[in-house]
Amino acid sequence: MNHTVAIIQARMNSTRLPGKVLLSLGDKTVLDHVYGRVRLSDLVDRIVVAITDSVEDDILNQYCLDKGYEVFRGSEHDVLGRFYSCALEYKATRVVRITADCPLIDASLIDELLELQCSDGLDYASNTIEPSYPDGLDAEVFLFSALERAFIEATSTYDREHVTPFIKNNLTIKKANFQNPVDYSHLRWTIDEISDYRFLQSLFRLNLEGNENWLSILNLIISNEEKLELSNHKIARNQGAEMGTGQKLYLRAKNVIPGGNMLLSKRPEMFLPSLWPSYFDSAKGCTVTDLDGNEFTDMCIMGIGTNSLGYGDDCVDNAVSVTVGKGNMSTLNCPEEVMLLEKLVSMHPWASMGKLTRSGGEANAVALRVARAFTRKSKVAICGYHGWHDWYLSVNLSQDNGLDQHLLPGLSTKGVPKVLKGEVLPFFYNDISSLESLFKEHDDLGVIFMEVQRNHAPIDNFLQKVRQLADAYGAVLIFDECTSGFRETFGGLHLKYGVEPDLAMFGKALGNGYAINAVIGTDEVMQVAQDSFISSTFWTERIGPTAALATLKKMEEMQSWKIISSYGEKVKGVWSALAEEFNLKIEIQGLDSLASFTFLSRHSSIYKTFLTQEMLKKGYLASTIFYASTAHSSEIIDTYGEALRSVFECISEVERGLKDSAELLDAEVCHQGFKRLN
Repeated sequence: MNHTVAIIQARMNSTRLPGKVLLSLGDKTVLDHVYGRVRLSDLVDRIVVAITDSVEDDILNQYCLDKGYEVFRGSEHDVLGRFYSCALEYKATRVVRITADCPLIDASLIDELLELQCSDGLDYASNTIEPSYPDGLDAEVFLFSALERAFIEATSTYDREHVTPFIKNNLTIKKANFQNPVDYSHLRWTIDEISDYRFLQSLFRLNLEGNENWLSILNLIISNEEKLELSNHKIARNQGAEMGTGQKLYLRAKNVIPGGNMLLSKRPEMFLPSLWPSYFDSAKGCTVTDLDGNEFTDMCIMGIGTNSLGYGDDCVDNAVSVTVGKGNMSTLNCPEEVMLLEKLVSMHPWASMGKLTRSGGEANAVALRVARAFTRKSKVAICGYHGWHDWYLSVNLSQDNGLDQHLLPGLSTKGVPKVLKGEVLPFFYNDISSLESLFKEHDDLGVIFMEVQRNHAPIDNFLQKVRQLADAYGAVLIFDECTSGFRETFGGLHLKYGVEPDLAMFGKALGNGYAINAVIGTDEVMQVAQDSFISSTFWTERIGPTAALATLKKMEEMQSWKIISSYGEKVKGVWSALAEEFNLKIEIQGLDSLASFTFLSRHSSIYKTFLTQEMLKKGYLASTIFYASTAHSSEIIDTYGEALRSVFECISEVERGLKDSAELLDAEVCHQGFKRLN
């Protein structure tokens, strides 16, 4: 005789929508709806809520006890083990598996599945093998013997987490799918994301009494579409089962963060849409561990170039730990800010004073304010990338694509005051005539704001000529070295070329991952900072300057700039050799330690995405850019080159017409510029 136990799988720490099972729908929680609807089954003998044994589910345990629900607690990650132990304890001969995110589950469907299993002598029956019912009506029925076999034999993490894949995929287990005559699998009635919740909230505001049958609910939805929030229709069915924890969290992030994250350069869409790990749990050396415990060698952007000594450098972190122990903020100032600026001006004989900030954007804003105050002229000539502020984006008020050749295409001017139009004027690197013409056209041009070098080295004494123009027109010359500083020299890259600016900014590598940026300048120019209000609370915290001092000390001791340049040169050599071997055309750019390349092909974006995709499978965070750190090694680079070889080989086959580029990608192509995401 059958003893049928319905096990409702529930937890509080859902990655995409935490606490969803206790969210309110009408006058009940999601779990109450699920439990109450399962209770309507004629063939279920007992209902148990199977939750995890983690402390996060203590509140759920108490809730169930208060409600009089039977509860079983088991492994958070081995959900198969939790089901088996629960079924064993409650002496189930067959099990109905229901997840607690299905508040519209239909008891009549459960009973039909139970009858199908019994009449056909099946080990397993469900409506999920080939879905035809709305997502949220999923139910599975299986014999205890099938569950026990899965418990004993299933070894993969996926099988243990999702309970039934072993049963469904085992050819020796007798199974059947319960099919609806009409396919409604595109409908989404489950609750995984906030948009699902909003849809269900709008549905439960209607009168659902007497609508226990799913077809009556369908009719209710059809007749009330204008009253319902239907924004969840684009979510793929069961996408969560194939996604990592970081990917799920990124979907959740888009509900509370415009664009999904804080930095465009770290958007997953810029690398591998829907498949990029997105978030890290820990990082050490050049190894990054994601939220699922997967380890990757970072052959990509190393914290956007902030970690030239590698992640978690012991010398820097230990210095910071001492500072944290002594206190980070106080009514009084920290001595480290004086020490740091003394160190920076000592490296740059032309400079005598400076100010500290915590971000590159802030440093750029400070430098520009000081320069304008000194010259008393508002117009600025720019070359390169200088952040997100109004003054910089205002270039695109005059011409939509004015910034396209200065790192990022497609930067919108929404929110930028139109009165700034014409105040900031672009010129082109290694084209001195483009700068000369600006001075001839604008009498009130008083500032030259530029990167020393990004993609290409200066030619024909370009930097020297820029300096000469600045002197001739009485303009302040600003070098933005937030990216280039401490990469090929101990200090600013301008030291290599023997050209002295009036102001310079440093960041990124300065603190090896800790927030610290600096503006230094001549005494004459920097003193003007006292005539303008430039001040910020967190410019006075202690951790940033402490980290910078420790970073500079270690850099100087090991001559880090030489090491990272040699590693970058070696990686460039790998790219060049592979391109030659497979007859691919690529263009290599950038400083050795900040190297990048582009596939010279109409499929370049596809190839870039494919490279990231395939290298991720091999345990690398990789793209067509490489920021070197001292934590890398020749051995790591050699292994990276071996892994990259098959990628270049496959791309070569596409270029020769042996493969179709459309077959390369598992997801959409990566984004190339700024785009609105949510």
